[in-house]
Amino acid sequence: MKVEVENQPQGLSTLRIELPPEEVRKEWDAIASNYSRYARIPGYRPGKAPRQVIEKKFRKEIQDELTKALVSKSYREAIAEKQLRVVSLTDVGDVEFGEDRSMRFRATVVTAPEFELPDYKNIPVQLPATKVTEAEVGTALERLRDQAADFIDVTERALAMGDFSVIDFTGAIDGVPIAEIVPEASKNVHGGKKFWLHLAPENFLPQFCEQVVGMKPGETRSVQVLFPADFPVTELAEKKADYAVTLNKIKEKVLPAVDDAFAAKLLPDKTLADLRHTIEHNLEHEKEHEVERAKEQQVVKFLHERISFDLPPPLLQNETRRALNELVHRNRERGIPDEMLKGKEKELIEGAGSLAAHRLKTNFILHRIAEHEKIEVSREELDDAIRQQAAHYNISVEKMKKELEENDRLNGLAEELLLGKTLDFLKSNVSVEMTAEPAPSSAPLE
Repeated sequence: MKVEVENQPQGLSTLRIELPPEEVRKEWDAIASNYSRYARIPGYRPGKAPRQVIEKKFRKEIQDELTKALVSKSYREAIAEKQLRVVSLTDVGDVEFGEDRSMRFRATVVTAPEFELPDYKNIPVQLPATKVTEAEVGTALERLRDQAADFIDVTERALAMGDFSVIDFTGAIDGVPIAEIVPEASKNVHGGKKFWLHLAPENFLPQFCEQVVGMKPGETRSVQVLFPADFPVTELAEKKADYAVTLNKIKEKVLPAVDDAFAAKLLPDKTLADLRHTIEHNLEHEKEHEVERAKEQQVVKFLHERISFDLPPPLLQNETRRALNELVHRNRERGIPDEMLKGKEKELIEGAGSLAAHRLKTNFILHRIAEHEKIEVSREELDDAIRQQAAHYNISVEKMKKELEENDRLNGLAEELLLGKTLDFLKSNVSVEMTAEPAPSSAPLE
């Protein structure tokens, strides 16, 4: 097999591959013999037509099967022979068959950028302290207390800052309902029924809370809101709206006492001491995760700062499209309407481009380190990952594997495992300096 490599700009390379006649002829004869056994040719009994007749009639079909059989195999052999770091195959073409049964074709590939690795062992990292303090336990306990608060009706006084109000309200601009002006905007801007609002400075719409202070249940009041110039709904920016607000109820938040009864509501048959111990355990667990995240961020930052190369544009374009889809999907899940997303199109595209470039560069670096350290993913590790995904989606392992294969995601899963193993290797070889800063944590009950 002859292989010529022509390097091109933007990380592309063209491989011109020529297979020797003897290799092509062997495969050709095997395919042609199969046609001879089963083809029906007028004037000949099945399996009795001369080879020349078969090859003349089915020449295109034989060449198509031959191409499928030999191109993939010889392409992989050519990459191995030339020791190319191929990221993706973009095109195969110019397939030609010689009279001597030789075969030639062209393959265009995207290759990984070339760069030198720095010393990636003993990367210095600063990690937050993992010891849980009494103050952190107390803060988490107060958070749980706040979540368990009761709301009691207040009837003997007017609405005050700090209260929770239950209101009906509708907004209009120059007599036109906001719901008609910007129907795609949040319903909280349009108005609402039995809407709970915590009265606090700068909460909700500009100066809204301040203007409803002093209202009594059953009272209706007109509230004016001037939307700022940077308001997310651009149609409302710098516009003045009138809201008709009716106060239904005043609610006061009452926190429970911190005692054994409170603990038993959260953890049946447990005391306050047990609750504090559980919180401490959960905070420790969260801090361990925070330490791992801090290691990963600092390791990746260290490598990015010391390695520079150009990303192949075709890959960057594809990854940017994928990142953009992720950002749009994430914002839709947050309830942001498509009209608002369209208004932020430039910002979203820039964010997706930055995310894609960071992700691609990280992957190239980790792949190169995996290559240097001979880090690989075993069949057992891949099977275990498939089992975990099957359990997560509550389907059989066989069905999970079939779905991964059909959607061409099996290689992606293997790559994800490889990158994870490489990161674990780097994190296990860092040079650690603990800081006094505690890791920010929350403590959900397990």
